[in-house]
Amino acid sequence: MNLMTPPRAETRLLMSGNEAVARGAWEAGVAVAAAYPGTPSTEILESLTRYPDLHAQWSTNEKVALEVAIGASMVGARGLAAMKQVGLNVASDPLMSITLAGVVGGLVIAVADDIGISSSQNEQDSRHWGRFGHMPVLEPADTQEALEMTRAAFDISERFQTPVILRLTTRICHVKGVVTVGQRQAHDAQGFHTDPNRWVMTPKTAKLRQPQYLERDAALRAFAAETDLNRVEDGPDRRVGFVTSGPAAMHVREAFPNAPVFKLGLGHPLPLDGLRAFAETVETLVVAEETEPLVETEIRAAGIPARGKDLLPRIGELLPDVLRPALASLIKPGLIEPGETAAARPAPPPALFPRPPTMCAACPHSGMALVLSRLRRNVTVLGDIGCYALMSGPPWNAMDTAVCMGSSMGISLGVDKGLKWGGGEADANKHLVAIIGDSTFLHTGIQGLLDIVYNGGDVTVVIADNRAVGMTGGQDHPASGRDARGEEAPRVDFAALVAALGVPADRIHEVDPYEIPTLFKTTRDAIRAPGVSVLITNRPCVLTDRYAPLGPLFVDADACSGCANCLDVGCPLISVTDRETVTLKTGKTKDLAYVTIDSASCTGCGICVKTCADDAILPLTRPDPATGAVPLEG
Repeated sequence: MNLMTPPRAETRLLMSGNEAVARGAWEAGVAVAAAYPGTPSTEILESLTRYPDLHAQWSTNEKVALEVAIGASMVGARGLAAMKQVGLNVASDPLMSITLAGVVGGLVIAVADDIGISSSQNEQDSRHWGRFGHMPVLEPADTQEALEMTRAAFDISERFQTPVILRLTTRICHVKGVVTVGQRQAHDAQGFHTDPNRWVMTPKTAKLRQPQYLERDAALRAFAAETDLNRVEDGPDRRVGFVTSGPAAMHVREAFPNAPVFKLGLGHPLPLDGLRAFAETVETLVVAEETEPLVETEIRAAGIPARGKDLLPRIGELLPDVLRPALASLIKPGLIEPGETAAARPAPPPALFPRPPTMCAACPHSGMALVLSRLRRNVTVLGDIGCYALMSGPPWNAMDTAVCMGSSMGISLGVDKGLKWGGGEADANKHLVAIIGDSTFLHTGIQGLLDIVYNGGDVTVVIADNRAVGMTGGQDHPASGRDARGEEAPRVDFAALVAALGVPADRIHEVDPYEIPTLFKTTRDAIRAPGVSVLITNRPCVLTDRYAPLGPLFVDADACSGCANCLDVGCPLISVTDRETVTLKTGKTKDLAYVTIDSASCTGCGICVKTCADDAILPLTRPDPATGAVPLEG
């Protein structure tokens, strides 16, 4: 275990926002923390595993993580669930019930919105959930506030017996700042108290809770009016004033340093009376919020004149270089720093040269990507969320869909039934392949496979088992054999699991993704056979300590004919050294590409070797009967 001795109170530390949230939870006396890895929230739970006096765990999905935290709250302990924005969709079922039942121990949901869509399938605004579920939403604007608002969230949760959403964004999660930390405050659990009228959510009991629900709303509105989580930051120029929250507040202050700002730390419920009074002190009120016009809509509905998304974009971050031109029509002398003019501001730097995403060298998913690309004319590939989603791009172009976690299972069944029962022309030569990662399968894929089996789906399922949550940094899960702190844990047997779901034993195949000929034949035979079949790949992620590198490879330049088959592997260590176009005897032309391998980084997976038509890819070292391993020149 990697447990740290917490620094003494008033120590100043350099922390990311995620680390600050973890520290704030520890200082607040959290007993139980659960999460599912998801960028940009992953490091919250990882940081909590380093504290010795709490339980921190990876859960199979966000729904389970929240249920674990709810259970801790029911006995009076403080619980934290962490997830990214799309994870809150998965957790919404228990969330919408516990907000009605209320909490005992403080319950905080730290949700990280991926503003700008750097690592997600959408850019959703989690502040909606606070309004939907009648819950307070706290929005830190920097790392120090991330710590302080996490602590405050637990106090608010217990004071009003409600879950609290701590809304983070990528900029808060990953940017580091100097934070003054405190010490842990003990918070003891009282034990579970039986109360069926509260904890058994039937229509009868839910109706009994609704009046208290509404009373809590009123109490929270009164709290919003008095809390110092919301504050006015004055400015000398009263011609434009801003209502803002989170990182956007920092950007507003940078872009318009002389403008007054009403900064919302408690973004829901809104202190409408305070906002109305603030609006009366400025000529024009602008609501700067990322991303949806939630605050703007509520302010205008309350009869307070305001500008917002008629000027500002609804997508992406509200950076200073976005704010300044968008509000150019409102900029007047005095809103810019003295002695500076708008024209004097430096132009934004040019965009970086684009680099397309690709799989890591020796990634076990690249073997299946290569095979599916070779079978492309005969398969429709329903994908999922994970590193293997990269096979949708070049050089493989071997994936047709990727909607959300676990979706490949249900969507593949729907495509199968839609083709059979939907009428019209269906390509009888096309076979369906659903590919899903090991952690994603455990997250929400199991039920989908069960549905395929139960409803007689004709689908070949690939479980790409690399024994890690690869895309978010190699975290552990129930099939990796380790828990969140790296301790040994029971490991799920995928073959036994899918057999228990009803897949026939002769239709379950465990395959080595590095053995391309075997992988190709097994996949081809599986898709040709009617009904459900499951292929389970069995190589660990190359970025984890479970991976055992093999000997590096090199290209024998004299033997290479330029066939370029190895480029289809998509390995980033293979690069083209020369190109040539030759005319064949038939009169047709052929493009040749001569390649080299970065042997210093090569792990020797051998996938490229299986594609080479000339046996020109060789081990960098080979055994010699007399002297042992001798480096080859290459």
